[in-house]
Amino acid sequence: MNTIRTQGGPMTIRRAHAGDALALGRLAQLDSTLYSGAPALVAEVDGRLVAALPLEGSRALADPFERSAEALAMLELRRDQLARAQRSPRRAGPLRRRLRAQVSA
Repeated sequence: MNTIRTQGGPMTIRRAHAGDALALGRLAQLDSTLYSGAPALVAEVDGRLVAALPLEGSRALADPFERSAEALAMLELRRDQLARAQRSPRRAGPLRRRLRAQVSA
């Protein structure tokens, strides 16, 4: 979970959980679409979901009555960060390599 200070106040970017289902359904209804139920990231301001972005590339959801452009940009940035972290294997640092060499010797 990440909290960012914005013009509208603190915004929290986090993964959606089962307790968000009703709020996600409402958000989809406001955005004139359907929520697929796919794993998603959500942007929360003052305890309300203002935007959501499925992790697997589906269409974003946003409250048309809120300033959501900043929230959508932050959600896309976080989704890209998570995707990059999954694709790139962690490199072992020099200390880890030395420890492995000592253990295997």
